[in-house]
Amino acid sequence: MVDLGKNCFEYETYHEGENKILKVYTEKCTFPPSIEYNEVCAAKIVDILLEVSGVTTIILTQLREYEYDYSQTQLLIELSLLYKMLNKDERYNYSHIVVDPMHERYVRGSYAQFQRLLSKRLKEDPLAAYVEMKRLELREKLKLNNLIDQRHQHSQQQFLAIIQDALQKIEQLKIIQLLMPHTQEYKLGEREVYANIFHPTTRPDFMYTKLISEFPDGELEESYDFDAEGDSCEVNIFSFDDNVKTQYHITPPEFKFDEQSYELLDDAKRIMSEHKPGKEEFVDPQRMREVFFNIGKDLLNDLAEHRGLKLKEEEVDKLARALLRYTIGFGLIELLLADPKVQDVNINSPNGELPIFVVHQDYGDCYTNVYPTRLEVDSWATKLRLISGRPLDEANPILDTELKVKGFSSRVSAITAPLSPAGMAFSFRRHRDFPWTFPLYMQPKIRMMNSLAAGLLSFIIDNNAALLIAGTRSSGKSSLLGSVMVEIMRRVRLISLEDTFELPQEALRELGYNLEAMKVASALSSPGSEVDASIGIRSTLRMGDSALFVGEVRSKEAVALFEAMRVGAAANVVAGTIHADSPYGIYDRVVNDIGVPKTSFKAIDIIVIANPIISGLKKFKRVLRITEVRKEWDEDPLKEGAFVDLMVYNPKTDELELTDDLINGNSDILKRMAGKIKEFAGNWEAVWENIQLRADCKQAIVDLFIEKQDPTILEAEFVVKANDAFRLISDKIKDKYGKLDSKKILFEYKEWMKREGKKRKG
Repeated sequence: MVDLGKNCFEYETYHEGENKILKVYTEKCTFPPSIEYNEVCAAKIVDILLEVSGVTTIILTQLREYEYDYSQTQLLIELSLLYKMLNKDERYNYSHIVVDPMHERYVRGSYAQFQRLLSKRLKEDPLAAYVEMKRLELREKLKLNNLIDQRHQHSQQQFLAIIQDALQKIEQLKIIQLLMPHTQEYKLGEREVYANIFHPTTRPDFMYTKLISEFPDGELEESYDFDAEGDSCEVNIFSFDDNVKTQYHITPPEFKFDEQSYELLDDAKRIMSEHKPGKEEFVDPQRMREVFFNIGKDLLNDLAEHRGLKLKEEEVDKLARALLRYTIGFGLIELLLADPKVQDVNINSPNGELPIFVVHQDYGDCYTNVYPTRLEVDSWATKLRLISGRPLDEANPILDTELKVKGFSSRVSAITAPLSPAGMAFSFRRHRDFPWTFPLYMQPKIRMMNSLAAGLLSFIIDNNAALLIAGTRSSGKSSLLGSVMVEIMRRVRLISLEDTFELPQEALRELGYNLEAMKVASALSSPGSEVDASIGIRSTLRMGDSALFVGEVRSKEAVALFEAMRVGAAANVVAGTIHADSPYGIYDRVVNDIGVPKTSFKAIDIIVIANPIISGLKKFKRVLRITEVRKEWDEDPLKEGAFVDLMVYNPKTDELELTDDLINGNSDILKRMAGKIKEFAGNWEAVWENIQLRADCKQAIVDLFIEKQDPTILEAEFVVKANDAFRLISDKIKDKYGKLDSKKILFEYKEWMKREGKKRKG
């Protein structure tokens, strides 16, 4: 006999959007709550559903919350309605079944079993009730066939008809129909079969986010672990035979805690939630996290000591990190963004009904097993307002900011009503831990550009081009601009200007760059205290000789950017990104939409187009064109031949290929650059030889990576070191031989590369 305890199944109902939630509190029960694995729990839920109507979601709570969605709830509602009907229908009463008193001794035991199946077994275990009812039907058929006394046959036939009527109704239940394909090895009374149709999302009480812990019925494509601030997270990727979608299934470390850990965290969260961090604390979010982490550790130690528990320091640290995530942090969002293979995390409205979506570097767009609740989403919005100092409300329905947590940083875009009438929506774009580099783009798994493109761009950058990188959304524009910054000589001062920090400023500073990062008002935000982007760009012209990098050209700041290009073209690199898919698309947007004068547009030297290409269900990022913008045109640069492609992507070979113009030296921009350098002036072969030299040097980095299988070789720290070596070797050869001898430079460079390779294990 199971002891239900006093008030074991207290419940409440409430509305969340269009959903009516039945929340059942089972903390006082002496057993874990589960509709699929516990017959007492299943029966009690049916009883409750007979008392309330219109329920769309069922939540059971006991340290964790177990949520059964609409489709699973409907199975139980249908069962409860049938249970009520069968137990109230007078046709199933004993007096209606036994019409012949002489037949009573034959049917009394069978009827008692029949009534037990309808009044008890059906709500506890409908599949067992159905199986036992089928067996009862078979036995009663045999009795009917063996009855000699025809006086009893009528009563037996009526009893059998009642059994068959009930069986037919039970058989029509959707829960029975869904369970039938799983009954091949079913044994009466086993409840494991219910796990095939009941799979609640679950979360500990200290979490708001729901998570489906069970794996889907799909093919496992990959399984890997990653580290999140010392916590190990497991990821499994699933594909499906009958569905083009891919699932990203994450198992966070807190789902492996034991019950006493859940109790500690639940109590600690209740205590810590009494303190609401103010705006002043969010001025330095990282410092605030350190303070709250230490407070959390002390609190957990006190609670553990009070309960007589002895916890190791590493266990307390693990619990404190989880507590931090679910109090002042962003919960499971932080774990998703800590995965180095995740590029974007998207939360759509209506909140609570849809999973979180991610963009994975290997599998593209995926849906996850994580479902944020409205309460969680509201808390994110509050924290983002405090972190950014910007509003997010009906008057200001757009918020762009950045989120920095130890282990990752990301750009965050949030929208709310009236722009998003169904609720809040968020997009977290994860910044790579280190800047992208040309060799990273060249490696076999990525192939966004080849060695010749890297060599050409290296030459252009070293010769102070005015550069625009264009592409659609998620084409890799900002990352490519960051890799251009890595190519700048470290002696040069850099100024970056963005409305939301995305360029790798901190990483570049750590690499020894002289960098000033400026933040300006977003083009999408309401006027406030932040400096207008166009004013920010003009201010850089008064800050001395510097290379200027503008995160994204969206609006009227384009006028100031082109002014900076015209002023800075002879002195240093000026570069930015813009949304467009072709050189003329840039012209059309900049001149016709934004209002930049045609003469100012001529300040652009080089346009790089980067866009995703589609192959089947997969997308790959590629540099599609490197185009120069000539200056000899008046009205229409397209018609007057101002756009001259130097390299163009060939989809058949999946390569960025040289054009005849570049092969034949028909490039006004490169010739103009060469005219300022003694070794290259009037000598196209020397220019091309230097481009090829740079390409070979970039390829040498990739070759060393392939040989050593050491991914750090492609990262910015080594690439910057290699770039320094290239410049120092080139300068040494020039001084020694009076010219830039490409063969000697390449030989010395590869010898340097060999020495570096010996320092690394193969």
